[in-house]
Amino acid sequence: MTDAPILELTDVSAEYGPFRSLFGVSLTIRPGAAVALLGANGAGKTTVARVASGLVSASAGSVTVDGTDMTEARTYEFARAGVAHAPEGRSVFATFTVEENLTLSFRRALGRSRVKAGLEEAYSLFPRLGERRSQTAGTLSGGEQRMLSLSRVLVEKPRLLIADELSLGLAPIVVDEVYETLATIRGTGTALLIVEQHVQHALELCDDVALLDHGTIAWEGPASEAAEVVVTHLFDREGS
Repeated sequence: MTDAPILELTDVSAEYGPFRSLFGVSLTIRPGAAVALLGANGAGKTTVARVASGLVSASAGSVTVDGTDMTEARTYEFARAGVAHAPEGRSVFATFTVEENLTLSFRRALGRSRVKAGLEEAYSLFPRLGERRSQTAGTLSGGEQRMLSLSRVLVEKPRLLIADELSLGLAPIVVDEVYETLATIRGTGTALLIVEQHVQHALELCDDVALLDHGTIAWEGPASEAAEVVVTHLFDREGS
């Protein structure tokens, strides 16, 4: 494993039409590392995640993946470079069964011959999905749909997984299960960018923290030093 960053954002700005969302954001993630991107609603966290996976183009600055300039690259090129994005929300085919959802994804990503192995791995990561393999995805609980969405990404073994608000709207016990899976995936060598509002799980999993506020990085440092800074900042912001 080299020491070169798997992802590097340098002075990145981004816009949605006339609305500017990011202002000179710089962020580095090295192979196998886990970085938490924290901040209040509207801070720009999801925009950072989308720029880092090619879903939104930077209006200024640069985006580098594994030493290659990807600033002008399309989303599929980020995916080919090993960057996977698990977005907030559920992102499933509601009228298809769990197994049909997974099979469609794995045929595209892994090829027909590896679908069976992909299914076995998905059910190993999330045993609850195995129990519900014949159930239509639209009838699953919110947490189970999130697991289904996440499992389609994880079986592809990306070099970097961008996990955007995976705990949003989930019961605490399901959040625990999702983060246990993220820890397992990290153990295989996949780097993580964890975009979160909820602080504790992210701090326990990640090495480093970047705190985003109004589209800029307000603080960066090791997770061991982050708890008091982040909580104080979020409370101050909510009270202002």
